[in-house]
Amino acid sequence: MQYILIADDNHDITDVLSTYTKKEGYEPVVAYDGEEALRLFEHYNPAAVLLDVMMPKEDGYEVCRKIRAKSNVPVILITARGEDFERIMGLDIGADDYIVKPFSPSEVMARIRAVLRRMTRTEKDIKSGNTITISNLIINLDEYTLHIGGKKVSLTKKEIETMWTLAKNPNKVFTRDNLLDSLWGFDYFGDSRTVDSHIKRLRAKLDKVDHPNWEIKTIWGVGYKFEVEE
Repeated sequence: MQYILIADDNHDITDVLSTYTKKEGYEPVVAYDGEEALRLFEHYNPAAVLLDVMMPKEDGYEVCRKIRAKSNVPVILITARGEDFERIMGLDIGADDYIVKPFSPSEVMARIRAVLRRMTRTEKDIKSGNTITISNLIINLDEYTLHIGGKKVSLTKKEIETMWTLAKNPNKVFTRDNLLDSLWGFDYFGDSRTVDSHIKRLRAKLDKVDHPNWEIKTIWGVGYKFEVEE
């Protein structure tokens, strides 16, 4: 049996999401505050986590940080707030998706299916070979680490996965929709601005270390590619 952890202090929301989760063939595990969410996470090892941002004791951001420090399980944040900076903050700390209330329970289930499909693809990548080495770049997807010229660059889970996807396909152009589907599992729910802001922050971190033989290049009007100097 696979579990879905649902953490929200609104009982009406948890009841509805629990009903839909059961219809999808999962067993819901419900928490009503952040501390309880962390305890249940440790006990049940769920397949995915739905986290309300505004929860008692520990908010969803803090719970996400603590989960991400020990696990790559898909995490979807749910909030009544829709500001871009809050969505970006959620993605920065390692959330896989971000849903704004009010929402359709069917949409939430679609997003769960999408992030689990993405996780399956990532696991297949790990099994097929967990290290990419290009010039002075080394990416280890098994350990979720990236080194440039022997120096470790601190990146989020999503940033590591972005680099893995691009570097595994050098000089291939990815559209923003390609990256949304592959990395966030948004399918048709995605916003291309998420990709742009994510790439901007990733570049800022990578550019702290010299890498003259490769770069993430913008293809204007299309998307991005990992360009390697021939």
